[in-house]
Amino acid sequence: MRRFLPAAAASVILLTITSCATMVGGSYVARGVDFTPYRTYDWGPADALPVGDARLDNNAIFQDHLQGEIEKQLAARGLERAMPGTKPDLRIHYHASVEREIEVHDVNDRAGNCPSYDCQPRVREFEAGTIVLDFMDAFTNQLVWRGWAKDSLDGIIANQDLLERQIDAAVSVMLKDLPPGLVRTARGTR
Repeated sequence: MRRFLPAAAASVILLTITSCATMVGGSYVARGVDFTPYRTYDWGPADALPVGDARLDNNAIFQDHLQGEIEKQLAARGLERAMPGTKPDLRIHYHASVEREIEVHDVNDRAGNCPSYDCQPRVREFEAGTIVLDFMDAFTNQLVWRGWAKDSLDGIIANQDLLERQIDAAVSVMLKDLPPGLVRTARGTR
């Protein structure tokens, strides 16, 4: 697990509805893992790494909404939160980070793709965020699945409604590729 933490910390958190960039995401599935026995989950210990942005580190609404949206989407896929006092099949936790990024758009004068009179490349600096969601086998403590989503945060953090919509979209992007054994259609059936 230690080898994954630096990658998650180096990543970034959420993403923007209004930005030029679009939300990107993906997932990692551990090889050879049978996901069919996993039926319950609970939250693992909180990530010791701060987001790196006081606007989110000190925002309980951000943390509550993120966790609530993950729980809602997992319930829709048939995974249940373990009852208090019982050991879950999976432990889930997330990492979030915010970083400044630079995006350079090249120009091609011959193709007529020249945004300015002097055909200079456009450079855009923006805040980018990434959320990384980890599913750990609660018995072996091994990472079995990881999903991530990344986008621009410009204009998002200061607007709670946009932030919540961005969280919802990021969770959807992360969870869309859950392994088939983890997605159940109704009450624990596949």
